[in-house]
Amino acid sequence: MNHETTRSDGTRIHYTATGSTDGPALTLIHGWGCDRGDFDTIVKHLPPEVRVLAVDLAEHGDSRSSRDTWTIEEFAGDVAAVLAAESVESTVVAGHSLGGAVAVETARLLPDTVTRVIALDALHYLGLFPAQSEEDVQALLQPFREDFTGAMRGMVEAGSPEGTDPSLVDSYIKKMGSVRQPAGLHALEGLARWDMDAALREIAQPVVLFAVRSIIAKEAIDRYGDRIRIELVDLGSHHFPVESPAETAKILADEL
Repeated sequence: MNHETTRSDGTRIHYTATGSTDGPALTLIHGWGCDRGDFDTIVKHLPPEVRVLAVDLAEHGDSRSSRDTWTIEEFAGDVAAVLAAESVESTVVAGHSLGGAVAVETARLLPDTVTRVIALDALHYLGLFPAQSEEDVQALLQPFREDFTGAMRGMVEAGSPEGTDPSLVDSYIKKMGSVRQPAGLHALEGLARWDMDAALREIAQPVVLFAVRSIIAKEAIDRYGDRIRIELVDLGSHHFPVESPAETAKILADEL
């Protein structure tokens, strides 16, 4: 069922709630420029007893906001608002791409509620993590300011291993390129400024990363392997949750 909750600043967060209210809770967070619909097929493959909450972050999907702050911490507040609205006392939080960062930050914000973090091809991109210098942030954003669609194409292609269906690549570019502005650009800036190292130091919950084998760099494994359990998968591109929903559902169910 589709629901909406409103934060104190007027931000309206839409989300979908399915499954048994008595079962283990799983909260799903989409990536940058995407929406909760990315999880629709995955949810159909999850055990019926699992309580699933799929969230549209502010200015993504159906959610709307006029706020001025677009940080990973503020996105975590969107998720926290949904958990409060649903009176969730315990949940595993899983996020794809930017959603993986939001999941970690939600764990820091709600240490007594979030029991585990699952990152789906997130957290290992060294061009974004750890927090970038001001010079690097501006260098990352400049191509998007000059030619958003072109820069988006480059980002999507970088996350698409050889053999990825070109029509899928085009569909991701079209979808992500339509993210509402200026929130879309501000969200990318917030991701580049997010201090993942600090967040990981401050959370006690286990974090597991399912990373596309052909994309993750050995340097990232060496840097974060002692803080994150890293599992390599061969399920498609950076957007493998969309491409391999049944297999992704099994990954999630096994971690509950």
